[in-house]
Amino acid sequence: METHPETLYPDVAALGGLVAAMTEVAALRGSVIGRVSPTPDGAVTETARGFVSVGLAADERLFRMGVCIPDHAWAIGATDDLGSLVEAVAAWREGMPFDELRQRFEFLQLDEFRTALERGEPARSQWAALLSTDFYERQWDLLRRLQADEVLRHCFPTVSHGAVRLRADALDGASRQVLVAESDGGRYDVMRAGSAEATWVDVSADGLVAHLRADLGSG
Repeated sequence: METHPETLYPDVAALGGLVAAMTEVAALRGSVIGRVSPTPDGAVTETARGFVSVGLAADERLFRMGVCIPDHAWAIGATDDLGSLVEAVAAWREGMPFDELRQRFEFLQLDEFRTALERGEPARSQWAALLSTDFYERQWDLLRRLQADEVLRHCFPTVSHGAVRLRADALDGASRQVLVAESDGGRYDVMRAGSAEATWVDVSADGLVAHLRADLGSG
């Protein structure tokens, strides 16, 4: 069972920890926040806008809300009201527009997060990281080919077992994904991930970009 200073978080302690408290308050308020899981720093729930994390301040009563995906995180606000925090998590999960979120939940500070998205983050930083890390040198030529396309460069890239994985939406782990690996003779093996019937398809260099765009739903 999680432990918290009862002087700052008596409601959380009484319900058995942050995960239980968020779940209980959400049920009482009719808010849908999805499955909440414990983390070393608090709790997290998955949404189509990334993982929403909640942490507890140690020196004052504050529930800190953040958005994260692997290797990228943004703090987006803090409140001393657990009910407001839970409602904000539910609204974020439902896809409420950012302007409406800020109007309804005054504690949310979304400027840094929105600016990052407008700059093409976190995809832009991820491309830069892969192309500057010697461990991925064998994939550099392929990564540069993909990044050169005006559509594909906005996808979120990772490298898995020697293949480059492109995800259509960096924040949405359920969005369309494709795997592409260099083959012999300047050709490529491509597979659309996430389907039980997915198979590798042989694609020419000239047709690679169009094939990936189609698989990712980008035309």
